[in-house]
Amino acid sequence: MAPPLSLHLPPSLWRGPSPSPAALRPPPPPSPSPSPEVPFIPTMADIVAASRRQNMRLELQTAGPLFRVIGTSTAEGGTELGRAEGILRPWTGGLILHLDSMKMSPATLRIERSIFGLGLFIGAAAVRHGFDSGCRRAELLAINDSDLYHSKLVRFYTRMGFRVVREVEGSSASDLADMLVWGGRGTRMEAAIEDLLLKWGSKFRPPSPS
Repeated sequence: MAPPLSLHLPPSLWRGPSPSPAALRPPPPPSPSPSPEVPFIPTMADIVAASRRQNMRLELQTAGPLFRVIGTSTAEGGTELGRAEGILRPWTGGLILHLDSMKMSPATLRIERSIFGLGLFIGAAAVRHGFDSGCRRAELLAINDSDLYHSKLVRFYTRMGFRVVREVEGSSASDLADMLVWGGRGTRMEAAIEDLLLKWGSKFRPPSPS
């Protein structure tokens, strides 16, 4: 069942630097790294800089409330490593970061044997975009296309900091509403965005000056 929300818009509708979308670039020399004992919320520049240290280039594209984060290799001619797509959705109490999908390329999965490696950088960029846009909560559905992949998705998002809200199986009216929004069955999950950034702040902490 295809999701009602399509993010595959013509390239001309995605907002980005002219003449073509450019990668997010870290600012000039970062400030001194905070003490490891101090809670650290990474900025988008911190996440981009950390991804570059992993030979990955991050690109953020937006079209109104829709967004897309694409990770490409800096070491293999710009091969796409993965992407995340979603929408900033109005809700009572403010905007919600609605993560519609997150996919890693088969080549990336073969190399890492896990969706958690470079996927964390792509997910963090999407979460930070939501934080910068005023979102305080993120939500997603770990789609249940197959038992094996579904369990991997739930483990990935749980490790990232999301909690299970409930299973969407099509057995209730609320399930049907969720299936219309998300386009399938699966596990509804959510998290406070600031908690996600704090949880993984050390992963993106700028290196200490030598």
